[in-house]
Amino acid sequence: MAAKIRKGDRVIVLTGRSKGKTGEVLTVMPKESRAVVQGVNMAKRHTRATQKTMGGIIEKEAPIHLSNLAHVDPKSGLPSRVGFRVLEDGRKVRFAKRSGELIDR
Repeated sequence: MAAKIRKGDRVIVLTGRSKGKTGEVLTVMPKESRAVVQGVNMAKRHTRATQKTMGGIIEKEAPIHLSNLAHVDPKSGLPSRVGFRVLEDGRKVRFAKRSGELIDR
């Protein structure tokens, strides 16, 4: 099955603590059905000082479930579902169902 959400996509969070936030997908973990989105689902990590790094509280993105994410429509900026279409040249591409706009270049 082709992935509906890939690295580099603009997504919006539908539910949870980060609801309404948008960001770019940094990594996708298909086996766990999760993705890491820039600036979304921030978690604090308390780290001890080492020779290389300073100690303190570091904020970093935690993985979020794919069911809580939706593509941002390229035209309107609203959440959109993703469909697949085969072009005349034989390429299979993703498109936003809200506007019909192609997501893949």
